[in-house]
Amino acid sequence: MDLSLSQSIIPAPIIPCNKSHTFNFKLFPNFPNSNSKSRNFLGKPLISRQNRPIRIRIRAQTPNVNNDNDGFVLEDVPHLTNFLPDLPSYPNPLQNSKAYAIVRQTFVHPEDVVAQKVVVQKDSPRGVHFRRAGPREKVYFKSEEVRACIVTCGGLCPGINTVIREIVCGLNVMYGVDDILGIEGGYRGFYSKNTMSLTPKVVNDIHKRGGTFLRTSRGGHDTHKIVDNIQDRGINQVYIIGGDGTQKGAALISKEVEKRGLQVAVAGIPKTIDNDIAVIDKSFGFDTAVEEAQRAINAAHVEVESVENGVGIVKLMGRYSGFIAMHATLASRDVDCCLIPENPFYLEGPGGLFEFVEERLKENGHIVIVLAEGAGQEYVAQDLHQVDERDASGNRLLLDVGLWLSHKIKDHFTNFKKMAINMKYIDPTYMIRAIPSNASDNIYCTLLAHSAVHGAMAGYTGFTVGPVNSRHAYIPIARVTETQNIVKLTNRMWARLLASTNQPSFLNSDEGIPEKVDQEPIEVMNILDRFCGCPPYMVNLTEL
Repeated sequence: MDLSLSQSIIPAPIIPCNKSHTFNFKLFPNFPNSNSKSRNFLGKPLISRQNRPIRIRIRAQTPNVNNDNDGFVLEDVPHLTNFLPDLPSYPNPLQNSKAYAIVRQTFVHPEDVVAQKVVVQKDSPRGVHFRRAGPREKVYFKSEEVRACIVTCGGLCPGINTVIREIVCGLNVMYGVDDILGIEGGYRGFYSKNTMSLTPKVVNDIHKRGGTFLRTSRGGHDTHKIVDNIQDRGINQVYIIGGDGTQKGAALISKEVEKRGLQVAVAGIPKTIDNDIAVIDKSFGFDTAVEEAQRAINAAHVEVESVENGVGIVKLMGRYSGFIAMHATLASRDVDCCLIPENPFYLEGPGGLFEFVEERLKENGHIVIVLAEGAGQEYVAQDLHQVDERDASGNRLLLDVGLWLSHKIKDHFTNFKKMAINMKYIDPTYMIRAIPSNASDNIYCTLLAHSAVHGAMAGYTGFTVGPVNSRHAYIPIARVTETQNIVKLTNRMWARLLASTNQPSFLNSDEGIPEKVDQEPIEVMNILDRFCGCPPYMVNLTEL
């Protein structure tokens, strides 16, 4: 929806409306508000489809500036006052904190936003923005009335215990909250009555351990049972740590809470060791995983370098995204070939893997291959005649591509090339998942936890937290679950890897880059808006 203005934009407080977005009517006097009789406005409601954040495109014109399309889009998160308009607010206890007394600006300005895209051209739209994370001047919970809970779901990842610890300590130290529950065993723990009381003393040193202090599980999500339990226990803040499926469950809990009119803030902290969460810069535990993967790669390199015709294969995590494999390869500089799910490869023929392995063995006497667990799954399934199976979280059960590739290479060189090779296969998956987070991830986990606490206390709900261009923001859960972050083969990082390894691209001369949506959502919306007149709030990007 494009709106033209004839005067300068004057800042004014953002006014929450009764939907999952905010819109500042004072900034746009020509915009027809709810009292307007404009036929166009009444005919095109701002709400798009259910469970989608609203995107509002605004055209602004200011004196002395030739700016035909400002293109500012705010993807806001829900607030408790959207469905509880009479909810009272209170001064933030942080204003009395001795620690925060030294901060020049203790509270985040209500109009602060974070841009999803920072590299733009002169006349390009400003693009998508998210609400900046951090403490607000007003909170919507009295500290003594808060009863918070924390739950961890899905697979293990370095840093989970640090997030748990910092949520507990953040609530207690910054906001004076004493009543904090730990839900044990994932989502099932809500209705199986598995809980423990969490205090700063209880969680004091858990960040030094791997795994999750609260235990975890896959599946077990029953929205009505979970919200019934939240209501029965008098819980009013829910902190949910988990990956894609877990965050979808958090969104369902948030909507059920809103439906029942409960004063319950639901905050998600995205967790995936694969770094495949969309929008945010990276997921916690990723740096630790890349660092630990170096040990496995170094071990493989030492092994193959010490024997004749040594072939080392290291299988790393990466179900759909090859970020760990790519970054570990770049960091190591000892890797000859990196195979990831995003870049299909083939074994036989010119430019194939067998040819490349043979060349490296002749040149160097050894080769190290790093393999993401999701790479080549279609080949393995075809060879083994396996059907598609899924775990309790709905994730596809992966076949062991590392063992499959090891056998394929060994059989090829033994039976066809009559060439003896020394195969060394290393799978450090569970060793990497189970370790504590490193120093970098510990700090990152602290920022995530504190951002979630500030957001919940400020009355935001149905949001997840994470850094966008190095600035922490509150992001609608739908935005981080609608798609997955993948390695873009057209980006410079993948080009750097190819330059480092000198591996083949595994593309025939008549083939191009595999078709992947390589544009940011705002760019896709601009194309649709320009060429087919499709309003941005009607676009379902998951169908593109």
